[in-house]
Amino acid sequence: MPGPPAVPGDGGAGAPVCPRHPDRVSYVRCQRCGRPACPECQRPAAVGVHCVDCVAEAARTSREGRTVFGGRVRGGRPVVTLTFIGLCVVSYLLQLTVPGWTMRWVFSPSIGEIEPWRFLTAAFLHSQGQVFHILFNMIALWMVGPYLEQALGRARFATLYLLSAVGGSVGAVVLAPVVGGWNVGLVGASGAVFGLFGAVLVVMRRLGRDAGPIIGILVLNGVLGFVLPGIAWQAHLGGLVVGAALGAAFAYVPRERRALVGWAAPAVVAAVLLGATLAVYSAYPIWARL
Repeated sequence: MPGPPAVPGDGGAGAPVCPRHPDRVSYVRCQRCGRPACPECQRPAAVGVHCVDCVAEAARTSREGRTVFGGRVRGGRPVVTLTFIGLCVVSYLLQLTVPGWTMRWVFSPSIGEIEPWRFLTAAFLHSQGQVFHILFNMIALWMVGPYLEQALGRARFATLYLLSAVGGSVGAVVLAPVVGGWNVGLVGASGAVFGLFGAVLVVMRRLGRDAGPIIGILVLNGVLGFVLPGIAWQAHLGGLVVGAALGAAFAYVPRERRALVGWAAPAVVAAVLLGATLAVYSAYPIWARL
């Protein structure tokens, strides 16, 4: 009698074998393509199993899940938020254990002209004598960071945070001619955190949700900035403005222009921050700040 008809992966006739492992006999077939699949190549499905090739093909052809603002839907932990928290904590420990670490990275409006990287590095430092400084900032970051990271996507969230941090330092420079403090050192993630507050306020309004709690936090911190000594309200204001501007750009952009605005809006904000900083430094040379 003639043998069974040959099918792909059967090795021509006889016992069916796995296409990826021809030395392995398998009577279990993929529910999509019908080819034999050995235990190593089987992937559980709603009905039966699929082979690894069909699973990979389905992953390539399926559309990625997106949030209402275009962020990629991801499971698991908010890795960008946790990374920023980790960097702040590690830097704080270095402040406590490495002599000169704070002075190496702290920002002041005057020194920023000579060492511009301090516009950003100061956002990863905190007051060594006040543990509540870093504690409150990290709690605030954890309150709103995961939500914005999921809604906007990792890349746009990281850009929002970093530009808000720089915006806080620029706020101190722009307002230095009015309030002074050219040589006062500034540390803390408050500018970046206020940027997140500004962005989440816009995002929640865009979605029609109650933004009362966020407004209350902003008002309370705004009042404390003028009442308590040692609080750089200029940095808070600078970060808030940058965060709100980027949040509005990301939240209100039409779907078909998200990719363009995703890089154009940060580029415009960065250019504005640079222009404002250079204008102040040009108008107030070093001798005029003494």
